[in-house]
Amino acid sequence: MKILVTGGAGFIGSNVVDGYIKAGHEVLVVDNLSSGRRSNVNPEARFYEMDIRSGEIDGLIKKERPDVLNHHAAQISVPASVSDPLLDADINIKGLLNLLESASRHEVKKVIFISSGGAIYGEASEYPTSETYQPIPLSPYAVAKYSSEHYLAYYKHQYGLNYTTLRYANIYGPRQIAHGEAGVVAIFMDNLIKGAQSILYHFPDDDGGMVRDYCFVGDVVKANLTALTKGIGDFFNIGTGKETKTLELYNVIFKAFKRFRHDVPENLSVPVSKPARPGDLTLSCLVVEKALGSLGWSPETDLDKGIEKTLKWRLDRSE
Repeated sequence: MKILVTGGAGFIGSNVVDGYIKAGHEVLVVDNLSSGRRSNVNPEARFYEMDIRSGEIDGLIKKERPDVLNHHAAQISVPASVSDPLLDADINIKGLLNLLESASRHEVKKVIFISSGGAIYGEASEYPTSETYQPIPLSPYAVAKYSSEHYLAYYKHQYGLNYTTLRYANIYGPRQIAHGEAGVVAIFMDNLIKGAQSILYHFPDDDGGMVRDYCFVGDVVKANLTALTKGIGDFFNIGTGKETKTLELYNVIFKAFKRFRHDVPENLSVPVSKPARPGDLTLSCLVVEKALGSLGWSPETDLDKGIEKTLKWRLDRSE
């Protein structure tokens, strides 16, 4: 297949590009490099430095005629969406619509859209949360992602444009940047490498931090591979189904760091506590059985192993 990956110079997108190329597909990458890095782009992919909101998108899709559009490009930070909802909507809604208009005009067969299971369900009364739960988005970022899912359904109804939506949990792994809540693994690791103190955001009744579902990017790549041919017109949680508090996550990272660096200062063993930020959720953990049944996908990497792989990658590049 010929696949166009937006955000293919970013953390998750570039890993997905690598997976597609390894599987023998022809891959195009669109990225404006606002947060992605040119060095992340697989040399076998054709790279276009371009914004998803640009009028150039239509000409590119008309010229290249990809079979599949894999849409990873996004404004990814919940706190940033609270600070600037207009920018979030401009990128995450108008950017998507620009792509869908072109895709529907130029015979793209399918869109793989990346939504957020870690945000759109809000403070869910069903916990862990399955796809049957009605989303209650509580941040502009979550509102934009959920709105985008409805736009996809409209374009399928109106133009026959097929789609599969993957609702990600908190994804971590090699190439993650220390930016946004979903970048907490990278933030903690970078702080330890620099010898700096980390911050643990929490609500007043739980100083262990917020509960999240952390899924390794290598497993996410496999979900994007299966979504090429399965799950048409449906949405799937992509996570582990295992809850982890922020302090537990920090402890796993700190212990892994001590295995690699024996001289780590003990004063870094405990992060500094600060109040939760606007848009933060108390609990977020996903039920992932639907993906197993329909996509044949399930997570394979436990947190300890995934953190070890990620930390080794970061340390190798800091030396």
